[in-house]
Formats: sequence, structure tokens, C-alpha cells
Amino acid sequence: MAELLTLQNFIDGKFVPCAQYIDSYDPSTGKPHARVPDSDNKEIELAVQAAKKASPSWSKTPVKERAKIMMKIADIVESRLHEFAAAESKDQGKPVWLAEMIDIPRFLLNMRSFAVAIQNQVNRSTVLKEQGAVNYTTHNPVGVAGLISPWNLPLYLLSFKIAPAIITGNTVVCKPSEMTSVTAWMFAGVLNEAGLPPGVVNMVFGVGPKCGAALVQHPDVPIISFTGSTATGRYIMENSAPYFKKLSLELGGKNAGIIFEDSDLEKCIPGSVRSGYTNQGEVCLSTSRIFVQRSIYKTFLERFIKATKELKVGRPSDKDTKIGALISKEHLEKVKNYVKIARDEGGVIECGEGKDPMPDLPEENKNGYFMLPTVITGLTDDSTCMQEEIFGPVVCVAPFDSEDEVIARANNVKYGLCSSIWSENVGRVHRVAQQLEVGTVWCNCWLLRDLNMPFGGVKASGIGREGNFESLEFYTNTKTVCVRY
Repeated sequence: MAELLTLQNFIDGKFVPCAQYIDSYDPSTGKPHARVPDSDNKEIELAVQAAKKASPSWSKTPVKERAKIMMKIADIVESRLHEFAAAESKDQGKPVWLAEMIDIPRFLLNMRSFAVAIQNQVNRSTVLKEQGAVNYTTHNPVGVAGLISPWNLPLYLLSFKIAPAIITGNTVVCKPSEMTSVTAWMFAGVLNEAGLPPGVVNMVFGVGPKCGAALVQHPDVPIISFTGSTATGRYIMENSAPYFKKLSLELGGKNAGIIFEDSDLEKCIPGSVRSGYTNQGEVCLSTSRIFVQRSIYKTFLERFIKATKELKVGRPSDKDTKIGALISKEHLEKVKNYVKIARDEGGVIECGEGKDPMPDLPEENKNGYFMLPTVITGLTDDSTCMQEEIFGPVVCVAPFDSEDEVIARANNVKYGLCSSIWSENVGRVHRVAQQLEVGTVWCNCWLLRDLNMPFGGVKASGIGREGNFESLEFYTNTKTVCVRY
């Protein structure tokens, strides 16, 4: 058996060993492939102190110099794109081609875009002529930012937080998911090479209840950005409240796709398949409920099932694999159990889990955490699978009759992250979009987004806007100055 890759925390520009370690598993084989530090408050304290020490100098570093370093970071990662993509696939279970096409390029885009955007940020000013005074604003770094990122898009979502935080002059302590820490550790190795001063970015690896909790509750970390479950987001709000921290929480979703009878099925079927099953459905923006107007319901369902069954489940290194492995054995069982619950609640499994046989996987992958993409019909809107976030390759499909009806049903969940509308009627698209209780509505598409646009959810899907240029405001304290002349 090959020796496991052993990660170390990255604190004050140095890799530091930890007293305790936990195993990180390759989802495609079910075997450990790395040892990850099991850090606690001691490591968090060291990282926070390093970040505090680096803060005064970094906050005064000219913006152009910060931007130059960030550009160099992106260049180095781009030169090793396949290496990073392969590591992310091994860590998370996604197809390698998906990491090469989406995850790593989005990391590069985030680093470069924020490096440029900050140089176009302007302060507001007003001249009060009658009073003989001038009002103006400044944007100042907050200090040490605590960044907690999830396992489903490890480097992609971590860069959503690091890029705006450090370009605005903050220093950071990052806590990546303990299940997908390898690419963050590799990224830390790039920072010194790119010339980032020690202590500006610190990586502390470990589990949420120990490592994450210590970061959230640290009195010298005034700002927390978290992407993950709604339950953990609630914990962060409650436990950071005594410190009045700035919070950005991008949480769960139970996103609806709405297919009207005048939609173009040649576009909306592949679009709906993509939105339901990309990254094994392990995307907070995945479409897990599809409402189809009754007049085309049967036709849509038949074609949707056919397209779903054509998705290849296989080892992540195969170029034609569309569905890789789920993140862990426990998560696989959780998602499978949702399918069982759906069946018990009267749902019909049209294809996938429990209906069709698994493909014959290579010997090394037979113990991996693979699952067939699954379509379920016949559920009521108050059923478990129509209300709870599953975070796997499971899509529930149901018919509807009227526009008002489907709007009410789409909104009938505690979440409010995103929705998709498919219709060739431009008036209907705008009319329905205005009434959906979500942060983003895609019309005749999915996952098209510009960094200039706000991104985030409402209701139990979180607070704040992360991963866009509004983040430059979040990672700064805006000060208004009034000078009488």
C-alpha cells in the first residue's frame, strides 16, 4: 500500500505539523489517500496571531502590489492546472474533466477578476455647499477574516473568499473542509512562490466542531465567511453573536426548475439534466425539484428519464464519465435513504437507485461511493424529498396547471437560493421571476453568472452576498468623513 500523503497546516508562511491527524478518503475507491491535521484551538490561535501580526503591513501594501501577487498566484496555479484538477477529483470524487473545465478555471477567474476590480472601486463624495463641508467615504480592511469553505467545490469556493478578502487588505485564516483539503494545501504551497508575505493567508485543517468552532468564536476574528449547511450557518450566527461579527453565510437550497408548455424542449431537457446532476448533484445551486406544465408533462418526463439514464456513472479519470463518486460513505447512505423515504411516502422511482442495476465498475472502484442518477415522481409538495436538501443525484418531477399555482409551490420551502424558468414567453419569464423568493433566477439557462451581479440567497439559504464584486464591500468597513471648510 502506498504511503498516504500527509498534509500540514500553513501558518505564518510555514508548513507546521500537527499532533493529531485524520484520514481523508478517495470517494472513487473508498480508501484513504491523505492524512489531514486534526487541528483545534491551539492551531487556530497560532494562525490568528500570525494573521494579526501581518495585518498592519498588508493593509498598507499598495493595491497594485497586492494585485500583482494575486495575478502571479493565478499564473502558477494555471501552469499546474491538470495537477490541481486531478487532486480535486481524487479529493471530492468529481470527474477530472469537470475540475479542469469548471473548478480550476473559476479559481483563476476569481483571483484575476478581484485583482482588477479593486482598482476600479471608487469612494463616494458629496459637497454640502450651503454648510461649507465635504462628505466622503473610505473603505478600510476589517482585519483578520475567518474563511470556512465546503467540500463540493473546494478550491473554487475557497477563492470566492480569499480573493476579495486579501485584495481589500485583510489577512485571513482559512478552514477548508477536512474531507477535501489537498488542493487548499497545494494552493498554500504556491503562496510563498508568488511572494505573498507570511501570515497574510493561513490554512488550518480540521473538523468543524473543533477547528471551525474555535475560529468562529475567536474574539480577534471580526469577520466570518461560511459556505455550507443551514444548520451550521445557524450555529455560526448564534455563537458569533456575542462578538457582533460581520457574517456572510451561503447556505442550503431546494431549488426549483419550472418548465412551461411553451418551453423549447430541445434546450430545457439537457439544461435540466445538467442542473440536476452536475457534480453528482452536490452543488448548492442544483435543481432538485422540477415542475412541468401538465400539457407537456408526459413528453418531458419520458425524455428527461431517457437523458438521465444516458449519463455514465464511472471512475472520475474517464473522459466520458458524467457522474463521479459522492463525497463519503456516510453521505452516500444518506442520499440513498432519501430515495427509500420517497418510496415509503408514495413516490415512484422512475430510474436510478433501486430501479436500475449499477454499471460494472473497474475493480479499484467497486468500493467507491457511486450512485445512479435518480428521477422520482408522485410525491406531494410536503413530502420529505420535496422539502429537504438532498445534495445528491436525485431529482423530483411533478406536474402543475397554472402560473399562480407553480409560483406558490416553488416558494413553498424554507430555502430561497435559486430557481430556473424555461419558457419562450418573455413576459411570463419576467412576471414569474419577480415572484420567486430566491436570490437568483435563471431563465432558459442555468449557472450563467457574471461577477458583477449579486450572488446569495434569502430565507434559510443565507445572508450576505459572496463570490461577486459586492464582496469587496463586505470585506471592508465603510467610513464616512465630513470635513467643514
